[in-house]
Amino acid sequence: MTIRFTEGDGIPDDVLGFTEDLYKVAVVDLRALIADIRAGQVKDVQKAKSAVRDLFSVGKLLIQERANVETLRKQVAGTVGTGGELDLGAARDEIGRRLACLRDARGD
Repeated sequence: MTIRFTEGDGIPDDVLGFTEDLYKVAVVDLRALIADIRAGQVKDVQKAKSAVRDLFSVGKLLIQERANVETLRKQVAGTVGTGGELDLGAARDEIGRRLACLRDARGD
């Protein structure tokens, strides 16, 4: 599933939260099945296999959605492709350039 957002839309944290909730539900179901197996009350082996597959699928979806949210956060912050590093030397040069423009405009 691909969700596309236009500029100005919020970051879809709710999608990530929903996916995490699904993962938690799958974990609870799997733990209950494991407890039944340990107690010797194996009711349905196919149900256990299905729960494991569901947990795996939801886990992959969770990882994918976290990556999507992180990508969107970087796009919103404008740091895509920059590695998130700040060039302090370039920032200092730009500040100096702007101060010089202000001094020139003032006439000093």
